Amino acid sequence: MLGDFGRLLGMHVPDGFLDAPTSIGTAVVAVAGVSLALSRARRELDDRTAPLAGLVAVFVFAAQMLNFPVGAGTSGHLLGGTLAAVLVGPWTATLCLTVVLAVQALLFADGGITALGTNVTLMALVGVWTGWLVFVGLRRVARGYGLKAVPALAGGAAFVSVPVAALAFTALYAVGGRAPIPLGELVTAMVGWHTVIGLGEGVITLLAVGSIIATRPDLVHGARGLVETRQLEIRTEAHA
Repeated sequence: MLGDFGRLLGMHVPDGFLDAPTSIGTAVVAVAGVSLALSRARRELDDRTAPLAGLVAVFVFAAQMLNFPVGAGTSGHLLGGTLAAVLVGPWTATLCLTVVLAVQALLFADGGITALGTNVTLMALVGVWTGWLVFVGLRRVARGYGLKAVPALAGGAAFVSVPVAALAFTALYAVGGRAPIPLGELVTAMVGWHTVIGLGEGVITLLAVGSIIATRPDLVHGARGLVETRQLEIRTEAHA
């Protein structure tokens, strides 16, 4: 069970951690969310940004396979939901994370097959949409700072999304947990360690988004509108 708890610190729920009704419920939520994402993602992609979606999925897959130590013999990894949402849009990010999680479960036994719906719900839905909504809220508050604020806002949103996803898991565990771990201890460990993991998530997201903003801001979904505003300002200054 200690090994299974170690997986949870990376947010991959193993088989048997939740009871059948809870796992079925999250599977229904996951299917509904992914189905909606399939119909909405086409609005976010065009000929220029579609290749970026594939690159984002590959990057998140590789990053989730690499663990970094967070102390006390435990480790965590990038979830990537906020990063994907800011780069390619939340609907497309949901699909990217779902593909990554399905491949990991089916080919690498990272997360249980019966828990796939739970992992998709936690990372591809809760993780992605928490990060995106926080990012949008922060962007409205900091709209006067323009493009230069986008990487920091993305990093802040990524930091928030990780403990929120951990809290979502503990709520599911409270409903249908089967492992012999007291709920109070689980909440303390999950939220505490995922706050630490969130710091790494935030830094990685800030650096990744910042590198793309510096070279091709027009490809960043979360910067749409800001790019056009900046281009208008440049043209105005040129004609002044």
